[in-house]
Amino acid sequence: MTTTDPDELRQRVLRSPSMIGADLASVVSTPEAYVVPPPAGTPVRYRVAAVDLGIKTATPLAMARLGCEVHVLPATSTAGQILGADPDGVFFSNGPGDPAACGYAVTAMRDVLAARVPVFGICLGSQVLGRALGLDTYKLRFGHRGVNQPVQDQRTAKVHITSHNHGFAVAMPAAGAGHAFETDFGPAQVTHVNLNDGVVEGLALADRPAFAVQYHPEAAPGPHDARGLFGEFCALMAQRQGRGA
Repeated sequence: MTTTDPDELRQRVLRSPSMIGADLASVVSTPEAYVVPPPAGTPVRYRVAAVDLGIKTATPLAMARLGCEVHVLPATSTAGQILGADPDGVFFSNGPGDPAACGYAVTAMRDVLAARVPVFGICLGSQVLGRALGLDTYKLRFGHRGVNQPVQDQRTAKVHITSHNHGFAVAMPAAGAGHAFETDFGPAQVTHVNLNDGVVEGLALADRPAFAVQYHPEAAPGPHDARGLFGEFCALMAQRQGRGA
């Protein structure tokens, strides 16, 4: 029933289920695997296994335009299923819900990292990487929304204007942004931070081909500052193949 009464509207909000502990990725994920091939005339250069935690249509298309044959897999796929097609790289997508409730994805991520296959994650995929590296995640008081979030690369000091839509974040390690911290997979670092509130926006391993960002390089209609991240993923896959990107 429609109402404009402020008290009733407030009560409706308070009755809404909490996002904390909510596993929504497995609910919205594809139930069956499917393939997104490169567009006509573009040769297949890389095979990517993309774990669908709530993937947007634009994401596999962005990789396909770079010559990726993208095999989109259900959220609960095991590492054995992910690696079964011998992919050149593994992608963990964006998606809704609490990353702490996605233990299946964290386990798969750890096993993929152990296999030393190139990994790229965005949004929820970045939080899953963080948890796989031993970091906590938490609910933001105010989520990051919109297309004008300033994110600084700690390695270059360059600032990108980026698109965000997330309510959880990775906890900052004790070492702080830009400094190495130890994980089960060797040293890692927080590579990007949000300049508005200092939230972790990117992670990378030093000795393995794995990185992730909290924002959306596939954003349409923009901004496009982060679009080159798909190219960085392709470069890691090219290195694994033993040739230049």
